[in-house]
Amino acid sequence: MSSPNRVVAALAALVLTAGVTSAPAWADRDVTITFVRHAESAGNASGLIDTSVPGPSLTPKGEVQAEDVAAELATTPHDGVYASTMIRTQQTAQPFADDIHRDVVVLPGLREIEAGDLEGRPEKDAGEGYLGPLRAWLTGDRSARIPGSIDGNEFDARFDEAVDTVYRSGEQNPVAFSHGAAIAIWTLMNTVDPPLELAETQSLPNTGRVIVRGNPHDGWTLLDWNGVPVDPPR
Repeated sequence: MSSPNRVVAALAALVLTAGVTSAPAWADRDVTITFVRHAESAGNASGLIDTSVPGPSLTPKGEVQAEDVAAELATTPHDGVYASTMIRTQQTAQPFADDIHRDVVVLPGLREIEAGDLEGRPEKDAGEGYLGPLRAWLTGDRSARIPGSIDGNEFDARFDEAVDTVYRSGEQNPVAFSHGAAIAIWTLMNTVDPPLELAETQSLPNTGRVIVRGNPHDGWTLLDWNGVPVDPPR
Protein backbone atom coordinates (compact mmCIF):
# COMPACT_ATOMS: atom_id res chain seq x y z
CA MET A 1 0.00 0.00 0.00
CA SER A 2 1.30 3.48 -0.83
CA SER A 3 2.28 5.70 2.07
CA PRO A 4 0.13 8.80 2.82
CA ASN A 5 3.05 11.02 1.81
CA ARG A 6 3.30 9.37 -1.60
CA VAL A 7 -0.44 9.75 -2.17
CA VAL A 8 -0.30 13.45 -1.27
CA ALA A 9 2.68 13.97 -3.58
CA ALA A 10 0.90 12.24 -6.46
CA LEU A 11 -2.23 14.35 -5.98
CA ALA A 12 -0.15 17.53 -5.86
CA ALA A 13 1.54 16.59 -9.13
CA LEU A 14 -1.84 16.05 -10.78
CA VAL A 15 -3.11 19.44 -9.61
CA LEU A 16 0.02 21.23 -10.79
CA THR A 17 -0.03 19.66 -14.24
CA ALA A 18 -3.79 19.84 -14.81
CA GLY A 19 -3.63 23.50 -15.82
CA VAL A 20 -0.58 23.12 -18.04
CA THR A 21 -1.28 22.29 -21.65
CA SER A 22 1.19 22.20 -24.45
CA ALA A 23 0.74 24.86 -27.11
CA PRO A 24 -0.87 23.57 -30.29
CA ALA A 25 1.40 23.16 -33.29
CA TRP A 26 -0.16 26.15 -35.03
CA ALA A 27 0.23 28.57 -32.13
CA ASP A 28 1.68 31.94 -33.13
CA ARG A 29 3.05 30.78 -36.47
CA ASP A 30 2.67 33.32 -39.28
CA VAL A 31 0.49 32.60 -42.29
CA THR A 32 -0.29 34.51 -45.48
CA ILE A 33 -3.96 35.07 -46.27
CA THR A 34 -5.10 36.36 -49.64
CA PHE A 35 -8.53 38.02 -49.58
CA VAL A 36 -10.34 38.23 -52.90
CA ARG A 37 -13.40 40.33 -53.62
CA HIS A 38 -16.06 38.43 -55.56
CA ALA A 39 -16.52 38.83 -59.32
CA GLU A 40 -19.29 40.96 -60.82
CA SER A 41 -22.71 40.02 -59.48
CA ALA A 42 -26.19 40.85 -60.71
CA GLY A 43 -26.36 43.27 -57.79
CA ASN A 44 -23.26 45.10 -59.01
CA ALA A 45 -24.70 45.30 -62.52
CA SER A 46 -28.02 46.66 -61.24
CA GLY A 47 -26.39 49.51 -59.35
CA LEU A 48 -28.50 48.69 -56.29
CA ILE A 49 -27.19 47.92 -52.80
CA ASP A 50 -27.62 44.21 -52.06
CA THR A 51 -26.01 42.88 -48.90
CA SER A 52 -28.64 40.20 -48.31
CA VAL A 53 -27.85 36.52 -47.79
CA PRO A 54 -27.55 34.56 -50.02
CA GLY A 55 -27.81 37.48 -52.45
CA PRO A 56 -27.56 37.54 -56.25
CA SER A 57 -25.47 35.30 -58.50
CA LEU A 58 -22.62 36.27 -60.80
CA THR A 59 -23.31 37.80 -64.18
CA PRO A 60 -21.85 36.16 -67.32
CA LYS A 61 -19.08 38.77 -67.10
CA GLY A 62 -18.53 37.76 -63.50
CA GLU A 63 -18.21 34.11 -64.44
CA VAL A 64 -15.40 35.01 -66.82
CA GLN A 65 -13.74 37.09 -64.11
CA ALA A 66 -13.92 34.12 -61.73
CA GLU A 67 -12.10 31.92 -64.24
CA ASP A 68 -9.50 34.64 -64.82
CA VAL A 69 -8.75 35.19 -61.13
CA ALA A 70 -8.48 31.42 -60.62
CA ALA A 71 -5.76 31.32 -63.28
CA GLU A 72 -3.96 34.27 -61.71
CA LEU A 73 -4.08 32.76 -58.22
CA ALA A 74 -2.75 29.46 -59.55
CA THR A 75 0.61 31.10 -60.25
CA THR A 76 1.29 31.04 -56.47
CA PRO A 77 0.93 27.94 -54.25
CA HIS A 78 -2.22 28.03 -52.10
CA ASP A 79 -3.64 25.39 -49.79
CA GLY A 80 -7.14 26.42 -48.73
CA VAL A 81 -10.29 28.05 -50.17
CA TYR A 82 -12.93 29.92 -48.15
CA ALA A 83 -16.01 31.95 -49.07
CA SER A 84 -18.82 33.80 -47.37
CA THR A 85 -22.44 32.66 -47.13
CA MET A 86 -23.24 34.80 -50.16
CA ILE A 87 -23.61 33.06 -53.52
CA ARG A 88 -21.39 35.46 -55.42
CA THR A 89 -18.30 34.64 -53.35
CA GLN A 90 -18.90 30.90 -53.58
CA GLN A 91 -19.31 31.09 -57.35
CA THR A 92 -16.14 33.16 -57.62
CA ALA A 93 -14.22 30.70 -55.46
CA GLN A 94 -15.34 27.52 -57.21
CA PRO A 95 -13.11 27.63 -60.33
CA PHE A 96 -10.06 28.18 -58.15
CA ALA A 97 -11.11 25.43 -55.73
CA ASP A 98 -11.49 23.09 -58.70
CA ASP A 99 -8.01 24.01 -59.94
CA ILE A 100 -6.31 23.16 -56.63
CA HIS A 101 -8.64 20.23 -55.83
CA ARG A 102 -10.04 21.71 -52.63
CA ASP A 103 -13.55 22.15 -51.28
CA VAL A 104 -14.87 25.66 -50.70
CA VAL A 105 -15.32 26.13 -46.95
CA VAL A 106 -18.16 28.56 -46.19
CA LEU A 107 -17.66 30.94 -43.26
CA PRO A 108 -20.51 33.29 -42.24
CA GLY A 109 -18.08 35.87 -40.84
CA LEU A 110 -16.76 36.66 -44.33
CA ARG A 111 -20.10 38.13 -45.44
CA GLU A 112 -20.50 41.72 -46.57
CA ILE A 113 -21.23 44.52 -44.10
CA GLU A 114 -25.01 44.85 -44.04
CA ALA A 115 -26.47 48.06 -45.45
CA GLY A 116 -29.43 48.05 -43.04
CA ASP A 117 -31.94 50.77 -43.89
CA LEU A 118 -30.16 51.42 -47.21
CA GLU A 119 -30.70 47.90 -48.55
CA GLY A 120 -32.11 47.97 -52.08
CA ARG A 121 -31.34 51.66 -52.61
CA PRO A 122 -29.12 52.89 -55.47
CA GLU A 123 -25.43 52.61 -54.62
CA LYS A 124 -25.04 56.37 -55.14
CA ASP A 125 -27.30 56.85 -52.09
CA ALA A 126 -24.94 55.03 -49.72
CA GLY A 127 -23.42 58.32 -48.61
CA GLU A 128 -22.96 59.03 -44.93
CA GLY A 129 -25.54 56.47 -43.85
CA TYR A 130 -23.27 53.60 -44.87
CA LEU A 131 -19.85 55.09 -45.47
CA GLY A 132 -19.94 57.46 -42.50
CA PRO A 133 -19.92 54.70 -39.87
CA LEU A 134 -17.21 52.81 -41.78
CA ARG A 135 -14.99 55.90 -41.66
CA ALA A 136 -15.70 56.21 -37.94
CA TRP A 137 -14.62 52.61 -37.34
CA LEU A 138 -11.29 53.32 -39.02
CA THR A 139 -10.64 56.31 -36.79
CA GLY A 140 -11.40 54.44 -33.58
CA ASP A 141 -15.14 54.90 -33.05
CA ARG A 142 -16.25 51.31 -33.38
CA SER A 143 -19.53 52.05 -31.61
CA ALA A 144 -20.78 53.91 -34.69
CA ARG A 145 -23.71 51.99 -36.13
CA ILE A 146 -24.99 51.75 -39.69
CA PRO A 147 -28.72 52.62 -39.42
CA GLY A 148 -30.66 49.39 -39.12
CA SER A 149 -27.46 47.35 -39.15
CA ILE A 150 -24.30 46.60 -37.14
CA ASP A 151 -21.58 48.59 -35.41
CA GLY A 152 -17.82 48.25 -35.79
CA ASN A 153 -17.36 45.94 -32.82
CA GLU A 154 -19.94 43.49 -34.13
CA PHE A 155 -18.44 43.48 -37.60
CA ASP A 156 -14.88 43.07 -36.37
CA ALA A 157 -15.79 40.22 -34.00
CA ARG A 158 -17.46 38.13 -36.67
CA PHE A 159 -14.79 38.70 -39.32
CA ASP A 160 -12.12 37.94 -36.69
CA GLU A 161 -13.88 34.65 -35.98
CA ALA A 162 -13.68 33.73 -39.67
CA VAL A 163 -10.00 34.67 -39.86
CA ASP A 164 -9.27 32.67 -36.71
CA THR A 165 -10.97 29.64 -38.28
CA VAL A 166 -8.82 30.00 -41.38
CA TYR A 167 -5.73 30.30 -39.19
CA ARG A 168 -6.56 27.24 -37.10
CA SER A 169 -6.86 25.13 -40.25
CA GLY A 170 -3.06 24.83 -40.30
CA GLU A 171 -2.88 26.04 -43.90
CA GLN A 172 -0.03 28.37 -44.83
CA ASN A 173 -1.37 30.22 -47.87
CA PRO A 174 -5.18 30.12 -47.90
CA VAL A 175 -7.45 32.26 -50.05
CA ALA A 176 -10.63 33.81 -48.63
CA PHE A 177 -13.28 35.11 -51.04
CA SER A 178 -15.24 37.94 -49.45
CA HIS A 179 -16.61 41.40 -50.25
CA GLY A 180 -15.22 44.84 -51.01
CA ALA A 181 -16.20 46.73 -47.88
CA ALA A 182 -15.66 43.77 -45.55
CA ILE A 183 -12.14 43.07 -46.82
CA ALA A 184 -11.08 46.71 -46.86
CA ILE A 185 -12.47 47.66 -43.46
CA TRP A 186 -11.26 44.56 -41.60
CA THR A 187 -7.79 44.91 -43.12
CA LEU A 188 -7.47 48.58 -42.21
CA MET A 189 -8.87 47.95 -38.71
CA ASN A 190 -6.54 45.06 -37.97
CA THR A 191 -3.18 45.48 -39.69
CA VAL A 192 -0.23 47.38 -38.26
CA ASP A 193 -0.19 51.08 -39.19
CA PRO A 194 -2.09 50.71 -42.48
CA PRO A 195 -2.64 53.58 -44.96
CA LEU A 196 -6.27 54.31 -44.01
CA GLU A 197 -6.89 56.32 -47.15
CA LEU A 198 -6.78 53.15 -49.26
CA ALA A 199 -10.43 52.37 -48.51
CA GLU A 200 -11.55 55.42 -50.50
CA THR A 201 -8.67 56.26 -52.82
CA GLN A 202 -8.10 52.69 -54.04
CA SER A 203 -11.38 50.85 -53.55
CA LEU A 204 -11.25 47.18 -54.48
CA PRO A 205 -12.68 46.28 -57.89
CA ASN A 206 -14.37 42.95 -58.58
CA THR A 207 -11.76 40.20 -57.96
CA GLY A 208 -9.46 42.78 -56.35
CA ARG A 209 -7.06 41.23 -53.82
CA VAL A 210 -5.53 42.10 -50.47
CA ILE A 211 -2.72 40.06 -48.91
CA VAL A 212 -1.91 40.04 -45.20
CA ARG A 213 0.60 38.07 -43.14
CA GLY A 214 0.73 37.32 -39.44
CA ASN A 215 -1.36 35.58 -36.81
CA PRO A 216 -4.29 36.42 -34.52
CA HIS A 217 -2.07 36.71 -31.43
CA ASP A 218 0.74 38.95 -32.69
CA GLY A 219 -1.31 40.78 -35.31
CA TRP A 220 -1.30 41.21 -39.07
CA THR A 221 0.79 43.14 -41.56
CA LEU A 222 -0.61 44.39 -44.87
CA LEU A 223 1.63 43.19 -47.71
CA ASP A 224 -0.27 44.01 -50.89
CA TRP A 225 -3.33 46.06 -51.85
CA ASN A 226 -4.72 44.96 -55.20
CA GLY A 227 -1.33 44.33 -56.78
CA VAL A 228 0.48 47.25 -55.15
CA PRO A 229 3.03 46.27 -52.47
CA VAL A 230 2.57 48.18 -49.21
CA ASP A 231 5.61 49.53 -47.40
CA PRO A 232 6.11 47.77 -44.06
CA PRO A 233 5.42 49.83 -40.91
CA ARG A 234 8.45 51.51 -39.36
